[in-house]
Amino acid sequence: MEQVTNQITLRGSLLSLPRLSHENHGKKFYRFTLEVPRLSGTADLLPIVAEERLIEAIDPDAGEMITVRGQVRSHNVRSKGVRHLLIFVFAASITVEDGEPINDVLLEGPLCREPIYRRTPLGREICDVMLAVPRAFQRADYLPCILWGRTAQEGSGCHTRDVVRICGRLQSRNYTKITEEGPQERTAYEISALTAEFPEL
Repeated sequence: MEQVTNQITLRGSLLSLPRLSHENHGKKFYRFTLEVPRLSGTADLLPIVAEERLIEAIDPDAGEMITVRGQVRSHNVRSKGVRHLLIFVFAASITVEDGEPINDVLLEGPLCREPIYRRTPLGREICDVMLAVPRAFQRADYLPCILWGRTAQEGSGCHTRDVVRICGRLQSRNYTKITEEGPQERTAYEISALTAEFPEL
């Protein structure tokens, strides 16, 4: 049985109807946003990319609760000479079904840069790590993750190429970027770890 290295299950509300994103090898892919509430009452607004056949099979309406299963993917784009890392969910299946919100992610891969450990003003420990999660055809998805508390301490002792296995959730975070044109509101996506394991340590 193949080891799972990238798996996500989401259940939330369809915030807007799917729109054509791009075509690849004669197949059409659509993009939409899924609103997944947190226990705190706020919600994560998560970008989903799905093949046309998956969209046609459910005939979605805005506001419907749907469940998406797939993988967290990354894509490098260059704009005005600057590289941006786009994070999105690539759907393998979509079903229309009511129920409690779900946001479960399982990732495993080596670190592709050194961890960054810090404390918040209130003293909470945080460690930022970037995983290179293997994909088919010798490719990888580069996914930013946040470790908290005790796992942040453990993660801070890791180095590039050390393998980390993370269970958590995909979250969205708004921030203001200062650019030459002035302040711009942007959204970052990252995996917030509930647990982290370090198989090789």
